[in-house]
Order: sequence, then C-alpha cells, then structure tokens
Amino acid sequence: MNNPVLRNVGLLVARVVIGIVFLAHGLQKVNQGYSATKAGFEGMDVPVPALSAFYATWVETLGGIALIIGLLVPVFGVLLLVNMLGAFFFVHIGNGIYVTDGGWELVGALGAGALVLAVVGAGAYSVDALLGRRVRFLQTA
Repeated sequence: MNNPVLRNVGLLVARVVIGIVFLAHGLQKVNQGYSATKAGFEGMDVPVPALSAFYATWVETLGGIALIIGLLVPVFGVLLLVNMLGAFFFVHIGNGIYVTDGGWELVGALGAGALVLAVVGAGAYSVDALLGRRVRFLQTA
C-alpha cells in the first residue's frame, strides 16, 4: 500500500485486535490459575506441561499488551507465533479446521497475524516507532 497513513492505521487496527484476543486468552489462563492451566495442558498431552502452561500464559498476556501498545512487536510477534505453532501441532491439527470442532482456524489466524506483525513491524502509531530511532530492529519498513 502506497499510502503510509492507511498502512499505519491498518497495522494499528490489526495489532490492537490481535493483541486483545491474545490478552483475553492469557488472562483466561491467569484467572483459572497456573495449576488448572497446567492440568489442562497435561490433559491435552502438551509436552512439558508445566513449562508450556507458564509460557502460554505469560506470552499471551504480556504479548497481547505489547501488541496493543506496539512495544517490541517483532520480538513478541515471534514469541506468539511459536505459541500458536505449539497449539497447532500439539492440540488442534488433528481436529480439522473449524474451531467448533477443536480445529486450528483460530490458532492459524492468530499465528499468521503474529508472523505478519513480526516481519512488518508495529507501524508508525506505536511505542516501537518512538524507540525505533534508537533501536534498529524496531524500525519499520
């Protein structure tokens, strides 16, 4: 897109919406508690459930906040992508596409969105844009 304002508004909207979804899922894990999240991961046969539950809870929570404000988006984009790849391969892949069947459509969309943000960056309306003058990898294309 040649119009930088539209591009940056699009990135802002995408970041905020994707961030809200990740934050909601992270807070859901925080609210149900670590033991219940770990037990849920054990029940789904997720490898290393204690570490996986901790990672998913805090990457989704902190990553959601980071996307919303546009802070360290390339870093959190990759961390969230890794989280969604784990959900895809260890939980959802065998259930088809539809989320109503336990499928991978939500984790696929969230993972793809996280990947795009990791590659493209946060855009002009972000904390990263303010820091980008000093931190080279945060500069957007």
